[in-house]
Amino acid sequence: MAAVTTWTGREANALRQALRLSVTGFAEHLGAARRTVAKWSSQGEKVQLRADMQAALDTVLARAAPDVLERFEALQKRSTSGALADAARPPAATNADTAKDEPGSDSDGDVQRRKFLQGATASGMAALPGVTPLLDALVSLPMAHGADPVALPVRQFARDVAAAKAAYQACRYEQVLGSLTTLLPALTPTRAEAEGDQRIRADALTSDLYHVVGSVLLKVGDRGMALVAAEKSAQAGAASQDPVAMATSARIMTHALMSNGHTKQARSLAENAASVLERDTRLTSADEVAVYGALLLRGAIAAARSDDRDSAQTMIDEATRAATRLGYDGNDRWTGFGATNVLLHQVNIALTLGDAGTAIALARQVPLDKIRLAERKASLFVDVARAYTQWGRYEHGLNALRIAYEVAPEELRCRPAVQRIAGDLAALSRGHVRTAVVEFAHHVGIPV
Repeated sequence: MAAVTTWTGREANALRQALRLSVTGFAEHLGAARRTVAKWSSQGEKVQLRADMQAALDTVLARAAPDVLERFEALQKRSTSGALADAARPPAATNADTAKDEPGSDSDGDVQRRKFLQGATASGMAALPGVTPLLDALVSLPMAHGADPVALPVRQFARDVAAAKAAYQACRYEQVLGSLTTLLPALTPTRAEAEGDQRIRADALTSDLYHVVGSVLLKVGDRGMALVAAEKSAQAGAASQDPVAMATSARIMTHALMSNGHTKQARSLAENAASVLERDTRLTSADEVAVYGALLLRGAIAAARSDDRDSAQTMIDEATRAATRLGYDGNDRWTGFGATNVLLHQVNIALTLGDAGTAIALARQVPLDKIRLAERKASLFVDVARAYTQWGRYEHGLNALRIAYEVAPEELRCRPAVQRIAGDLAALSRGHVRTAVVEFAHHVGIPV
């Protein structure tokens, strides 16, 4: 395939789509600002890229796998207007868009998101079967197939939400997508028919369900729509007036804000939500302690992403006290919280701060037999792979990815972050190690 003579926004966007990356993911891959990549997508041929970006894209294209090159060439042949530009526009996911809406309701913001989804579907953004129907359900688009949604008894609704949570923590993401696509349309009739305490319970469950939606969307790299789901989780949590439900929804909101680059807001939200939960409940139950500790861990990661080591350590220390108070490694209110979970977050924080050696040292202290959730164990080995890659120990990084794959195959196939690690290993390693990396990536289904 001939090289690109001059990169405009059109060619850059085609390469992004061929790589199956979001605007944010592509920006991170290139080391460019997100607004710059968004400008390429929106202006197409009207914008010609700077020389340094031309060179960076030349390198990415030269390293692309055959299937990526094939998609890139096909996209190049398509019309230069319409779908390519529309597909790349981010959803208008702001608090102002959704604050006035009931959970699951429609709004002008949702209409804008519908337009986004129409383009996103065409662009191939949804890497997993079931992502597009989930996005349709999230913004209340009509389902392509199936009967009109009916209300569920709250008891059954609770069982179904718990099953979705459990499947997510087991890294069975295709199963999660299928169940969420069925459950989301049932939210409105279920809440409408529930009364009194049942309505409060339905609202809390709705908050939990949107928490799962946001979590799985973050896994597949759709950060903008994950923020939409997090906002809906927060609305439902507030409607329930359950302090634990509200604090739990703050966890996914913190995560979504961080993933969209709003680290300061994320840290502030986590700190404030933990403080409110402690004030309102006095942390008298295991659920309250676990959610409190999990919020502090999320806030510590946000502080680390802002390079605020002192604040990160302060929150880790308080989370450690909460874990001691809890007294065991559990999964209360789906947090997976406990002393082992604190240590897992310390590994991630050290890595975030650029301390790869410290991250490896901490990872060696983790008692693997106490990690009962596949998602947490796989994430640990992904972090270890990233640390070894940063450290220049590429064969060790590959071995960590192999272990993560044994624990949770879908975790590796779904996560753009894992794909970037594999790509870095393939680009940086040499000889038999590089050959092994490429063979592993092809076996797993990761383009390198």
